[in-house]
Order: sequence, then C-alpha cells, then structure tokens
Amino acid sequence: MKATLQRIGMILFMTGFIFSALAQEMEVSGTVYDVQDKSPLIGVTVTVKGTNIGTVTDMNGKYRIKTEKGKILIFDYVGFKTQEIKVKSSRLDVFLKQDVELLEEVVVVGYGSKAKHIMTGSVSAVAVADHSYYRPPVVMPYPREVNTEEYEAFKENRFLSAVQNPLSTFSLDVDAASYGNIRRMINQGQVPEKDAVRVEEIINYFSYNYPQPTDGHPVRIVTETTVCPWNKKHNIVRIGVKAKEIPSETLPASNFVFLIDVSGSMYGADKLPLVKSSMKLLVNNLRPKDRVAIVAYAGAAGEVLPSTSASDKQKIMDALENLRAGGSTAGGAGIQLAYKIAEKNLVKGGNNRVILCTDGDFNVGVSSTEGLELLIETKRKSGVFLTVLGYGMGNYKDNKLQTLAEKGNGNHAYIDNLQEANKVLVNEFGSTMYAVAKDVKLQVEFNPNFVNAYRLIGYESRLLNDEDFNDDTKDAGELGAGHTVTALYEIVPAGVDMPVGKVDKLKYQQTKNDVSMPKFTDSNELLTVKLRYKKPTEDVSKKLEVPVLANNVNLNVSQDFNFVMAVAMFGQLLRDSDYKGDATYKKVVELARKGLDNDPNGYRREFVRLVEVVEQMEK
Repeated sequence: MKATLQRIGMILFMTGFIFSALAQEMEVSGTVYDVQDKSPLIGVTVTVKGTNIGTVTDMNGKYRIKTEKGKILIFDYVGFKTQEIKVKSSRLDVFLKQDVELLEEVVVVGYGSKAKHIMTGSVSAVAVADHSYYRPPVVMPYPREVNTEEYEAFKENRFLSAVQNPLSTFSLDVDAASYGNIRRMINQGQVPEKDAVRVEEIINYFSYNYPQPTDGHPVRIVTETTVCPWNKKHNIVRIGVKAKEIPSETLPASNFVFLIDVSGSMYGADKLPLVKSSMKLLVNNLRPKDRVAIVAYAGAAGEVLPSTSASDKQKIMDALENLRAGGSTAGGAGIQLAYKIAEKNLVKGGNNRVILCTDGDFNVGVSSTEGLELLIETKRKSGVFLTVLGYGMGNYKDNKLQTLAEKGNGNHAYIDNLQEANKVLVNEFGSTMYAVAKDVKLQVEFNPNFVNAYRLIGYESRLLNDEDFNDDTKDAGELGAGHTVTALYEIVPAGVDMPVGKVDKLKYQQTKNDVSMPKFTDSNELLTVKLRYKKPTEDVSKKLEVPVLANNVNLNVSQDFNFVMAVAMFGQLLRDSDYKGDATYKKVVELARKGLDNDPNGYRREFVRLVEVVEQMEK
C-alpha cells in the first residue's frame, strides 16, 4: 500500500512538473512573409489568442513576443488571410496568403474604394502586393456611413462681477485643432457643430505680429483695448503673449517617436495615406542630429522602426510607406510603448516628443476619455512632450484627443489636407514641436472702479481655480518657439448695467450697497495681467506682471486686433452665443478685411472666404 502511494505521489509530481514546464514563459520570435514573393510584411499584428498580449512586426517583418508553449499566436494583416499557429518552439516564421475573397468585395463609395468589411465595422482594408488598390469595374451603391464624431459639450463663459469675482485664471494653451476641423466641415457644405467650435482655438490658429521678448524671459505680454464691435456699450481687451523665436537649425536635437494608428478606422485617403504624407514632410526637414522611432498600433502595439538617425531619411520613409490600415484600436497600449521608447532614447536638454497621429477612435484596452486622462497624466513627468495630430472624418473623436493634449504636456492640431500638414509640421516646426515654456498660466485682476463685469471669450476647458495660479504642481499649457497666443476679455465698464440676471438681496450677508463693503484702491488701472511659466526642464515657476490703464481705450487699433475681433465674432455666431450682440457675418468680413496686410501665407484671406460661404449656407 505504501509503495502504491509512493508511485501515485511520484506520478502526480511528474505530472505537475510536466505541466509546469509546458506553462513556462518563453520568447517567440520570427519573421512574417508574403507567401507569394517572400517579401517581409511590416505592421502585421501578432497576438496571443484569448489575451491582450500583442505586438506588430517591424520594418524587416520581424517580431518578438512572450508567451507559453502550446499557446496559439494569431497573425493578422490587412488584405491577407489570418493565421492561427500553435507555439512549439522559440522560432516561428510565418507565410501569409492574400485574401482573394476580400479583394473581390470592394465597393466604390464617394471619392474612392472602400471594403465592405470596413464599412460594416470589420477590421480589414484592401491592399494588394504592389501597394495599389483594387477597383472592380462595377460601381455598386452602398449606404452612407453613420457620423460618429464626438465632441466635448461645454457652456460658454458668462459675465462675472468684478466685485464678486475679481480674478480670472486659466491655462494658456495653444491648440488650434478646432479651426482646421470646422474648415473641413464648411468645405463639405456643413455648418459646424456648436461643440466643435472652440473660439480660442480659432483665434490662435493665426499668427500675430507681437514683439519678441527682450528682458531675459522666454515670453512677453502685450495688451490693447478698444470698443467692442458687437456691443458698443462694452470694451474689448486683447492680451497677447509672444514666445521667443529660435531658428530651426539651432534648435536642440530632437528625439521623436511617431505613434501611428494603423487600425481599420484609419482606412481612407484622408487618414493613414495623409498621415504618411504628413510625416514625410516632417522627416524631409529633420537634421542628421535628430532621431525618429516609429510605433504602430492596431489590435496591439509594436515598434516598427527603432530610433534611427534622420541622416538615413530613406529608411524612415520606407517604414512609413509600408504601413497599412487594419484591425481594432489599442491606443492606450500604443501610448505606453511610445513613451517607453522615447524615455529609452531621451536626449538630455533636447526635444523629446511623441507625435500621435490618429482619428482618436480607441476601442481596445484603455479607451475611455477618463481612462486616457489617467494614463497620460502618469506620463507627464517623464520629460517627454506630446503632439496630437487628428485626421479623418465621420468617426473623429475630438474629445479624446483634446484630453490627451491638455493632460499630457501637449498640443493638438487637426490635419485636413497636405497644406495644413506643411503649415503645422514645416512652417511652424518650432512652435509645434519645441516648447520654450511649460505650465503657462494667466491670471487677470479687474479693478471694480472701472469694471462692472467681464467675460473671458473662449478657454472654457482651460479654466483654473484662482489658487492654482501660484500652485506649481498644477498642470497648464505649453508655448512653442515663436508662438503667439491671444486671449480676449469683453468688459462692461463701471456705470453700464450688468448683462446678467438679478438675485434677491442676501439675508445673511451684507451686499454691495452696505457701508461695510471693502473700499477700492485709488488706481488708474483697468486691470493687471499676471503670467506664470516654467522653463521646460524646471519645476519652479517665474512670474510676469503687466498693468493696463483705464484711459487707454484706442479707437484706431492695430490690424491684428481688428482681425482677432472678427474671428471671435465669427466663432460666437457659429456657436449662436448668448452674447453675440448685433454680430453678423457681414460685420465679420468687414472687420477681417481691415487686418489682411499681415497675411504672407493667405490664411486670413481663406478665413474671409469661409465666412462668406457660411453666410450663404445660412440664408
């Protein structure tokens, strides 16, 4: 009996040992090829079946993934049949066959071809071996795609009493994505959605002729005051901030990680193909001391190109060109990997930045707005900055990209064509890609002797608590080299009725007419502008302060100020603002035409044409 028990014990021990050996983690590596011409396939998604573990093949078709012996690996690539292979050894080369049935299911819709699988929510796109797109001779009708674009809803800033709310505090962000996006909508014959219109981003799309800093600070404040063009009883104060200019050739070395969404939602001419063309423009203008790594993500994320010197531009171009769209969207995993690679190649004192190119349609792993916010906040202290480039239409997730840019030491632009890509990535390279100041905050204190009420135009998502201004742990906006940022306040002068509703006299507090109310100082200042900033590598802020005199209302204002007010008026008309006063599209055009001289690239004239188009659309 004892011997029998010993044998049973030995059998159980050996069985456990065998199962333990089978379950031992191992690294599997190999190359994925096209079975037809034996060429390596770039960007193939490799995942462990039944798990979230995955990667993608690099520019040589190679992959590495940790799994267990006996597990199933899934190899998925656009235009090819998916393969599932059981792991038997640490080396596994795979040959994928083209999916002929998929290629036969193409339908022609709108401006080009789309696969039926894509339009019904599957993960495939249609790419053939010679990188062209298959187009059948028969054109078939197909239902139009449902618009699933998402924008964060917000209420516009209202008028506040200068007595009860003497301070106005906000983060000085420089995003300009809203303008590119609403331009795309208008050019498609669509009046923009209200929540897609962020007035401060439309204003800051344009550059203004502000003087350079001269006192050792990387930023300078300028102000100007005039009569409000949509309400003659009110005044407008313009606050402009100019960041110091740095010639592109003298900028510190750049360590870029291109984080590119290659999921199925990025199929289409205005998405991945435009991403590739955009990034090639950037690569063409990099210097040998700059470096680029490429991370692609679909159902999983992987390093397509390790950090490579920009002296080898062709290698970077080839890696971009061979990317294909197909799969679900593990954006969170892509962000984590991109930051890991950026930190691994960190250039001390250099320009370390992840450039995310996506439509924002994340649907695997961390994908909610709240989840992405928590994820990106953990990366903020890494010393790596973030640029978010939005692409596409129909399923564009503006709300998620705004969150990433605002919470991740970043900026956000919308790329609707190659001209816009050239503006953002080439003409404005320094201001987009290299920060000279971070955590930039503005705080304005109003003098109740001259100000009855005020309203900040725009910046609704950038508002801060008053105490946040002096709190260096609070995140705020970044300013790039040469960038200009503008904020407008609409002022109700003292003696002019408040444009807000009245409330009953308070029972437990003394009110404005009571003798115990605080006395106002005897000052001739309308307001004071305060700005805090940190140098990109420092954690302690510095403060600037500029007063604005009450009697400095100028009726003959600068051309820039005329144009800024025209843009603000346009934004309020698009949002159907409660405070638009007697604004009209005709007044917008008339005011904008007074500011067209400083327009070397024609952006302001394009704005006038857009306003004229919207005026005709709304007749």
